[in-house]
Amino acid sequence: MSRDDAHRFLIAYDVADDRRRDRLAKCLLRHGDRVQYSVFVVDVSAARMLRLQHEIAGLIVAVEDSVIYCDLGVARSVDVARYRVVGRSRHVTGSGPIII
Repeated sequence: MSRDDAHRFLIAYDVADDRRRDRLAKCLLRHGDRVQYSVFVVDVSAARMLRLQHEIAGLIVAVEDSVIYCDLGVARSVDVARYRVVGRSRHVTGSGPIII
């Protein structure tokens, strides 16, 4: 995936069952950064986001759980400095180049 086509999403959930909640958290950890207990920041292309939403739909029970997806815009233009955290903060991967 080119980082040029990735959007940064804020994904938050409220899942009633511990087992489903753990599975959802593990799924989201594979795709992004946990910024709060049930809030993640994920950089993905449109196609990957559709696949992620489909995967998440298979992990939750829609009548009991909820997931919110907030598109924050093109990942390369979303500066981590725009986040304001009061209290303990967690690392959010920047939108610059990733060196492996």
